[in-house]
Amino acid sequence: MREACGVFGIYSFKDDSPFRDVYYGLFALQHRGQESAGIAVSNLEDVKVQKGMGLVNQVFNEQSINQLHGKIAIGHVRYSTTGSSNIENAQPILINSKYGPVALAHNGNLINTEDLRCELKERGLSFIGTSDSELIAALISTSDKSDIESAIIDMLNKIKGAYSLVILTKDSLIALRDPNGIRPLSIGKTENAYVFSSETCGFDIIGAHFIRDINNGELVIIKDNEMRSRIFSNDSREALCIFEFIYFARPDSIIHGRSLYESRVNMGKYLAKEHPVRADLVIPVPESGIPAAIGYADESGIPYGEGLIKNRYVGRTFIEPNQEMRSLGVRIKLNPIQDAVRGKKVIVVDDSIVRGTTSRQIVKLLKEAGASEVHMRVSSPKILNPCYYGIDTATRAELIAANLSLEGIAKYLDVDSLGYLSLNNLVKAVALPEKRFCLACFNDDYPVKVPEKMQSLKLFFK
Repeated sequence: MREACGVFGIYSFKDDSPFRDVYYGLFALQHRGQESAGIAVSNLEDVKVQKGMGLVNQVFNEQSINQLHGKIAIGHVRYSTTGSSNIENAQPILINSKYGPVALAHNGNLINTEDLRCELKERGLSFIGTSDSELIAALISTSDKSDIESAIIDMLNKIKGAYSLVILTKDSLIALRDPNGIRPLSIGKTENAYVFSSETCGFDIIGAHFIRDINNGELVIIKDNEMRSRIFSNDSREALCIFEFIYFARPDSIIHGRSLYESRVNMGKYLAKEHPVRADLVIPVPESGIPAAIGYADESGIPYGEGLIKNRYVGRTFIEPNQEMRSLGVRIKLNPIQDAVRGKKVIVVDDSIVRGTTSRQIVKLLKEAGASEVHMRVSSPKILNPCYYGIDTATRAELIAANLSLEGIAKYLDVDSLGYLSLNNLVKAVALPEKRFCLACFNDDYPVKVPEKMQSLKLFFK
């Protein structure tokens, strides 16, 4: 499952350049996007952008730091959800408008991109890339409003879907979340700067302290060293993506006042209560399954241990283009510890199962290493529906839980038993009201109505 992108922004009160802090902030958010990275910097007169394909430390170097000076900066790490993976779709996107240079970085996914693209093309606009973020920039640049803030509000009245945005002008930094707050975005502060980050772990790396989450439907503007806020929409229910708690966000981050690590440990504890089994060892699928496995072991009294070693120098297996390469990717990425699992009944804890191909390979690896039994436990409910808001899940035809019974999934995975965390206990583990989350991938309750044309693609296209 591909995760959402990561955005970061800094407004410095001093004349020193915040480029290096944005660079470090993107390092902290690297787990949210590994296809491309970019930084835009304003010196109050001009805006410059540097971006490229690859990881943060592949795109930037000391020469970059020496070239990009300014008082305000934004950064972005990307996974493609709308738009292919190429340099044309890397962000931040920079436009020259009647309001001056504007750069923006987007986390999320719009659901009315096709209509917007047709409308803008009819008005004579052409596009360099294929991302929905470029459409957002185009809507700002073509607004008939007299100032940039009004132009942004004008744009917000036209787009639909999930979006957390950081927008840089030559003299201001603006951050906002969509009316449902589907993607996270927080405000922090250092002694000399205001900071925006997709996750609070981005604050920790530069020594910023967390102030608060940006509210759904809120626009935050920093200009002339002062911060102010306005609500542009307050008639939609909050619907933060629950997968931020299950998998996407780093376990050392805090969202809505809740520790991601504690929530995931709780998921494992509830999972042990729901699906107990006699076994010798509890092991996680590293890294994302570790907290839940710790919780499962603690609640069940079964020892926790390492059974799979992760090669930390390879990319995530889901970026491979076909099943054959995906299977090979699992073997490159994970290797069983034979002495740890040989002859033992093993409980494997993972955060989710999407297609099932990776889980099937993991079970095969453990059995080849000598495990006598393999019991799979999943710290989230069955994924039955695709996402349209910025997570690149499979189509419904590819979602294993949407097409097979529990017994059928267990047979396909070749496990001795299989158990998923219930939706009720997932919400209990997070310890926040259910109404605050988007749970559509589990219960088909989409907070923003999805066009039928878009649903058809996710239903049948493979």
